[in-house]
Amino acid sequence: MAQPPAYLIANLVVHDADEYRKYEKGFFHILQRYQGEFFTYDDQHECLEGSTPLDGRVVIFKFPSEQHARNWYQDADYQALSEHRRAGTELKSLTLVHGLPPRE
Repeated sequence: MAQPPAYLIANLVVHDADEYRKYEKGFFHILQRYQGEFFTYDDQHECLEGSTPLDGRVVIFKFPSEQHARNWYQDADYQALSEHRRAGTELKSLTLVHGLPPRE
């Protein structure tokens, strides 16, 4: 049986755009290594309801399975690259969302 997909939702506030760009430049190559797909990002999102609106940038991407997502996150190259993200942003959250299993 096929694995359900996994989605990652990142919420961050960029404080140093130059440092964050270094992260962005290396990000997609590593994401593709784990069959990750970039969906979108939004700096102008709108909270329609709730008491804890997200702040800053929201980024959404998808992996074919939870294991692919975890392998990407634990990848030594990704962790090294993440130092640029850590230096240039405040990461509010990185959330793993489990997708629904494929319908049969």
